[in-house]
Amino acid sequence: MELRLNKITQMIDDFSNQRNWSQFHSPKNLAVSISIEANELLECFQWTDPSVKAVDDDAELRQKIQDELADVLIYALRTCSVLGFDPLEVINKKLRVNEQKYPVHLAKGTSSKYDQLSRD
Repeated sequence: MELRLNKITQMIDDFSNQRNWSQFHSPKNLAVSISIEANELLECFQWTDPSVKAVDDDAELRQKIQDELADVLIYALRTCSVLGFDPLEVINKKLRVNEQKYPVHLAKGTSSKYDQLSRD
């Protein structure tokens, strides 16, 4: 997995470098781009709440979701590259933090935010 992620990140970097776009890829601009693309992903669901099956059954919607999700992931990986972050390390670290914030015995079956979980 890590090798494939490194290869994808390198492909993203090569794509950007070939177009001389690094000059535009400040941390702020990349974060803004992630937000914009995430909102375009949300637009796929505006005024609807399809189930997984409904998405599976709608080829056009499924493709649109994949396209927008890819844009979010590309910008996230590009941000990691520009800042010198290992994306897998960043994810692993955050998962460990979340394990502490959301212990199974308190968080299982609830969507409450960590500071709203009963810690009696």
